[in-house]
This record gives sequence, structure tokens and C-alpha cells, in this order.
Amino acid sequence: MAILTETRDTTGIITINRPNARNAVNREVAEGIEAALDAFDGDDAVSAVVITGAGDMFCAGADLKAAMSDPLGLQTERGGFGGFVKRAFRKPVVAAVNGRALGGGFEIVLACHLVVAADDAELGIPEVKRGLIAAGGGLFRLAQRLPRAVALELAMTGDPITAQRAFELGLVNRIVPRESVVDAAVVLAEGIGRNGPVAVGLSRRVVESAANMSDDEGFQLNDEAAEEILQSEDFLEGIQAFVEKREPRWTGR
Repeated sequence: MAILTETRDTTGIITINRPNARNAVNREVAEGIEAALDAFDGDDAVSAVVITGAGDMFCAGADLKAAMSDPLGLQTERGGFGGFVKRAFRKPVVAAVNGRALGGGFEIVLACHLVVAADDAELGIPEVKRGLIAAGGGLFRLAQRLPRAVALELAMTGDPITAQRAFELGLVNRIVPRESVVDAAVVLAEGIGRNGPVAVGLSRRVVESAANMSDDEGFQLNDEAAEEILQSEDFLEGIQAFVEKREPRWTGR
């Protein structure tokens, strides 16, 4: 199977399972990732998702052989490339980058909310070396997250960067030994999962939306989120649990 799934406690894990093809994306991978996300989205016991690759590579991007015969098969209507890069997924997604993440593989990483990388991982968009462009969101997501000169260098040279450099640039949250990368990503996901899901979702929305806002726009968005959280059941549960000195029982409502 091109996609493997499992659940650890409250975290769903999606593994791209084409190690002999460098975990490159074909139709089976794209449709499999979308189906796995659908399943985890509908599972109330799952609070966050980890995406990783089998073997020693996260994902080499598009399967160019598959693209020649089935170019539209590398994407889904809802999720875009890999069934994921355009997906408005409501639960946090953590990339566990167990090896190289190149081209569309790096774009999948950039579409995740948080990133844990192996200490020997490399990330890059080498499409220009083949006369192509990174069309899965990588160009604008790099521009949003990096200084202009750095984003341009990655886009125009096609050269990869190390996990350490990505960490220094703020693209990676944690660096760990390769054998620990999935476990570390699950720990990060579980830490998020212990928090109120409504509060997590609203906090994420404000942070993601605020990058290019004025202070007035930011406060308006912040006030809207605050009003929404005050009307939630989880708000009352969080206060009640604190008063009663117990763990909260979140409902996500």
C-alpha cells in the first residue's frame, strides 16, 4: 500500500510508503493521503496528525514517470498536490521529516503547521534544475516565511538546505536523531492535543492570518476569536477543571 496509517493515543500517523520510489507522489499517494485525512478528520479521538515517509526519505516530490502518463493523478480536487497542499484541514498537522524532502515533498512539509526534522534531513525545491517551477505552494509559502533574499535563493538555485539551516530560518521546530523523528513529532502533537481544540484552532487562525495585517486588523481578528471562544463549551470546561483541580474533558464545542 502506498499509504499506511496508524493511531497512537490521540495522534493519527500517515506514512508515505513508496521507499523504492523515494516516496514520490503518484495517484495512489495523493488519493491515499486525502482518504487518510478524511478518516482522521472524522475521528473525534484524533486531535492531531503526523505525516512522514517510509525508509530514509520523506518524499522526493512528484513521480515524474507517473506525471508523464497521468499528470492530473498527482493531485486531488480538494487537496491539490499530494491530496494535501491546498487542504484546509481543521486539525494540527506535524511533518516528521525523516530524510530528504525535495520538490513537492518540501511543499508538503510547508503545508504542515509544525515540523520535526531528522538531523541529517535536507529540504529544497530543485524544480528549476529541470526547467520547472514549484507549483504546489512552495514559492509563496517560502516568501511568506523567509527573508526575501533567502526565499529567492532557494527558488532560483534549486539547492537544498540542511535541517539545521532550516531550523535557524524558522522553517523547522525541532531537530532530532533520525530514529526519533516520528516519536518526537507524536510528542509534539500530543502536547497540542491536551489543549482545548477550539482554542487551538482559533489561536492558529489568528497567527496564520495576522502576518500581513495592520495592528487594527489584527486586533479585530483577535477580538472576533476571543468572542467565539467565550461562547464555547470548552471555555467553561477549562475554567471548571482548573477550579476542581482536574484534567479538562474537552468536547471541541
